[in-house]
Amino acid sequence: MNGYHIFSQFYDNLTFNVDYKKRADYIQSVFSLFGHEWGLSLDLACGTGSLTVELKKRGVDIYGIDGSYDMLSQAMDKAYDAGLDMLFLCQQMESIDLYGTIDTCICTLDSLNHITEKRKLQQVFDRVALFMNAGGFFLFDVNTVYKHQHILENNTFVYDTGDVYCVWQNSLRENNIVSIGLDIFEREGETYRRHSEHFKERAYEIGELREMLEKSGFTVRAVYNDMSTDPLSENADRAIFVAEMVEAINRE
Repeated sequence: MNGYHIFSQFYDNLTFNVDYKKRADYIQSVFSLFGHEWGLSLDLACGTGSLTVELKKRGVDIYGIDGSYDMLSQAMDKAYDAGLDMLFLCQQMESIDLYGTIDTCICTLDSLNHITEKRKLQQVFDRVALFMNAGGFFLFDVNTVYKHQHILENNTFVYDTGDVYCVWQNSLRENNIVSIGLDIFEREGETYRRHSEHFKERAYEIGELREMLEKSGFTVRAVYNDMSTDPLSENADRAIFVAEMVEAINRE
């Protein structure tokens, strides 16, 4: 996500369809289902902080980490506007270094798909596990292989919000990696200014993710369809993982 320099300026405008209140409701309902209390919580790859701020407003003791200074600048502005005293740290997901342990970690909106090397994704899980207390929960979502192969694949999508016009071009590569090119046109009076971003996302098999989580010491409690507690379906475009750290890792 550290490639989101220009995109950070338009991220909220282009993701207007994401209902963060409903997503916060959903995550809270999932934790209630498992009888989990939030405790000290981390929003990993928090982006512009919309979900982090929403949860903080609800009384969750949460802070955010992202690899993009530009995204975090937006997040800090939102916290300030909401009158909230919040901590945001600029760190890469695979090398987070926290001040202490946490009881909950969330990572949403396909952030983990941006880790295209399996070795680095394992490092992410290892680092989260290292700082997770016994009984802690790690909830995250990922775009599925089905989505990469049948929805994103080599397709082009166009978004027009009035002030911003975006052309999203995908190219499906090996290992279910989609190379993404964004051409963003920002309205300036009667003309448009063009900006471009390029990044990649990788979809992992559900079994792969289970094995990696277990290798880090997590126990997978559930894999759901997005915004649901139904078991993951074959043609789901997004999977929700709920994992528990049953026994804390020896940190000595």
